[in-house]
Amino acid sequence: MPTVLRIGPYRFHFYSRENDEPPHIHVARDDLEAKFWLQPVALAANFGFSSAELGQVRRHIEEHCQTLLAAYLRFHGK
Repeated sequence: MPTVLRIGPYRFHFYSRENDEPPHIHVARDDLEAKFWLQPVALAANFGFSSAELGQVRRHIEEHCQTLLAAYLRFHGK
């Protein structure tokens, strides 16, 4: 699972075998994880983050969306 970005306690990554889905990013902190679509940025799944923290994570994704999207597309060959 390639890590694309780290901001504070958050690790932004994707799984190599998820190339049959639209571009997205997983965000992990401790034993919590969330998945966000990148076009447009939207929550796809949440495993333990509070709604307040999801808002903070979403802002990070929106700020770095082009970097995250480019890494996803480069890795998956799209």
